[in-house]
Amino acid sequence: MRRRLAALAVLPIFALSTNAFAGPSDPVGDLIMSVITGDLPAGPGWNLKATLYHAGAKGVGALDSLGCKVVAMRTVAVDRNLIPKRTVLFIKETVGLKMPDGTAHDGYWYASDVGGGIKGKRIDLYTGAGSRSMGSMRALNLASLTAVKVGEFKGCPPN
Repeated sequence: MRRRLAALAVLPIFALSTNAFAGPSDPVGDLIMSVITGDLPAGPGWNLKATLYHAGAKGVGALDSLGCKVVAMRTVAVDRNLIPKRTVLFIKETVGLKMPDGTAHDGYWYASDVGGGIKGKRIDLYTGAGSRSMGSMRALNLASLTAVKVGEFKGCPPN
């Protein structure tokens, strides 16, 4: 990362706009470059309140409302009247949170679930298996998250 930032100092400005250093396998680098260039994800956005859910809690199954396997730190339940199912959301406050595999979260979530209590500007973030999976999420201010629609997906969300 230090080399990447040092290289930025000597490159012409046009190189920054091409996102030359952040490839598809570097979502955190993409985010850093988008902040540097002012090219943040765009699309409809919402200020939302969030709750957390996990496998093992009452009423939580292994599949989302699309019939796909729920994915820890990726699946989000939404009110489909506000946010359509199959929407890819970028939630900036989740960038850097610890993922189940130990890597840093890139902020991307997949609206593939709904819930009876999810109405209006509320979302429910799936954290994984058991209540202990919510540990890394406790640092979030769940009363105020910013979500931006950055795309749509077909089939099931990626693992």
